[in-house]
Amino acid sequence: MHIILGATGHVGSALTQALLAQNQPVTLVTRDARKTRAQQDKGARVAEVNIFDTAALHRVIAGGTRLFVLNPPAAPSTDTVAEEHRSLRAILAAIEGCKLEKIVAASTYGAQPGEGIGDLGVLYDMEQALAAGPAPLSVQRAAYYMSNWDASLETARTEGKVHSMYPPDFKLPMVAPHDIGEAAAKLMLAPPEASGLHHVEGPKPYSPADVAAAFAAALGRPVEAVQTPPAQWEQAFRAMGFSEPAAKSYVEMTRLTLEEAYEPAHAPKRGAVSMDAYIAALVKKSSN
Repeated sequence: MHIILGATGHVGSALTQALLAQNQPVTLVTRDARKTRAQQDKGARVAEVNIFDTAALHRVIAGGTRLFVLNPPAAPSTDTVAEEHRSLRAILAAIEGCKLEKIVAASTYGAQPGEGIGDLGVLYDMEQALAAGPAPLSVQRAAYYMSNWDASLETARTEGKVHSMYPPDFKLPMVAPHDIGEAAAKLMLAPPEASGLHHVEGPKPYSPADVAAAFAAALGRPVEAVQTPPAQWEQAFRAMGFSEPAAKSYVEMTRLTLEEAYEPAHAPKRGAVSMDAYIAALVKKSSN
């Protein structure tokens, strides 16, 4: 039995779909079972559990053989680093004592030790904590999510602009959540021994200008990429509803991504979904 944490998000949904397509037994952990009706119709089991209910989560995990760990992102209005460390501690406590064949953990390009650097630090801490446990571990570090651009659809449509913290011509590896889920499914089904770090990214790197061009093609109107100057980053995050500590950590995470090129130690798994295809699907879905 595969136990999926983060089952209702973009990645968890794609992972679940890939496993069910191969007739694998799957239990989805969610706070709201109503969000999993489509997966239930395809044969998935559902455990409606709050991850902070350690005893209940432990019972669910103990009933499985393989576990996919995705630490849920905290609401930006909170101290995101503190909240994500809190949810990580709850997950680790629930795993303790479970006799699992294998754990696959969702992490990110650029994960590294450090305080106040957002997901880069939290997910590094997760990698280290899981590696210290008894279960064989595979860590999947994913490139910049294409879904991070979903919120740009409104400004692309109404203003003809895609706002970015990065320069318009700054290219970085990006990947569609569907491809992350597909790659994670292969790790879940692989032999149970620990296999270290794995990387997944899209067909090629993309820049904010490439994203704007994809929106322009999908919307049939001119769209340009506009950079938010670094001096305005924190103010911009605050305007989007981020708390002060969350804004500061996201500023630092953005700076590290811009200034420190991340090079995978091994060749990444390359997904098939291009930026043009991803944005076209996003626009089409919004029009239905």
